[in-house]
Parts: sequence; structure tokens; C-alpha cells
Amino acid sequence: MRIQKQLSKKRLNKMYYKYVVVIPPMQIKESNLEGYELEAEVKNGEIKLKRKEK
Repeated sequence: MRIQKQLSKKRLNKMYYKYVVVIPPMQIKESNLEGYELEAEVKNGEIKLKRKEK
């Protein structure tokens, strides 16, 4: 698994970045989260992803 920093846009002299998390396909299939919108929760230096409630 990897977190990648990507350039999102450049305005005047300021650069804006976004982060992409690359998750192995087998872990996505096992979690049954494919196709769902997710939300992130940060606690004690950990990021937890869970399905966003409608």
C-alpha cells in the first residue's frame, strides 16, 4: 500500500497538491467497499476509512 503526492493545480506562484492512496485490489474486494463513497477518520496517527452513510 502506498500514499502518493500529486500536483493538483498551479495558481500564480502557489502549487496545490492532492494525495492518492493506492490499495491492492484484493483488499478492496475483501472489504466490499468498491463503488462506495468513503469517509476518513484520523486518531492517534492512524487513518481509518469507512463507508459514508447516506
